[in-house]
Amino acid sequence: MPKLAANLSMLFQEVPFLDRFAAAAAAGFAGVECLFPYEFPPSEIAARLERHHLVQALFNLPPGDWVKGERGLAALPGREGEFMDGLQRALDYARATGCQRLHALAGIWPTELDRREGAAVYAANLRRAADRAAARGVSLVIEPINSRDMPGYFLRTTGEAMAILKEVARDNLKLQLDLYHCQITEGDLAMRIRALAGHYAHVQIAGVPGRHEPDRGEVNYPYLLELLDEVGYGGWVGCEYWPAGETRAGLAWARRWGIGA
Repeated sequence: MPKLAANLSMLFQEVPFLDRFAAAAAAGFAGVECLFPYEFPPSEIAARLERHHLVQALFNLPPGDWVKGERGLAALPGREGEFMDGLQRALDYARATGCQRLHALAGIWPTELDRREGAAVYAANLRRAADRAAARGVSLVIEPINSRDMPGYFLRTTGEAMAILKEVARDNLKLQLDLYHCQITEGDLAMRIRALAGHYAHVQIAGVPGRHEPDRGEVNYPYLLELLDEVGYGGWVGCEYWPAGETRAGLAWARRWGIGA
């Protein structure tokens, strides 16, 4: 049975962010994730998690200057110090909230630079970050993101991700398998779920192509969620989609798993 986590950066937009923890719990979610928690003190996040008996399944490392279009720092030459400072900030939030998994965003790659330089920086940063995170009992994940939603993002395919994971060779660094992004870029989701089993530590879902509820569009998520059970995946499945309307009204797809009932 999938462990569904509500992405609070996208779901329950009807209420302010800190009130979304209560909304997620009321809808039946046992876990939550978000893009970035840094607008709020870690103690505030921790208090909401404790009050509503929720697990913080995942959040991202600081992305750099999001307003100016930055989407992570891990692969960017010359930003190594900022990346490690961001890691430390994320680890402080992880300690306060009990979160055991952080996503290290690679970043938008400058077209004038050789991608081989980015791969070297990425591997070196991830190696240092994984070692520091391991000392805190925290694991890291990397996520391929499709170029339609995020043009120029450095990490684009599961094949690229697996090459990085092999080079870095740290037990606490895994793949974040976002089936929405994977369908757009690569397809063949069932085969990838099987072939990559054991290498991904967090999964995310959304309808394709609109990134709305998982029962909208071309992907058969009930089948894929059963397949994740079949291959032995026991981690969280993040519901990282934009509701087409009011959040609770769109949760009919998840009733079979006790959400929104």
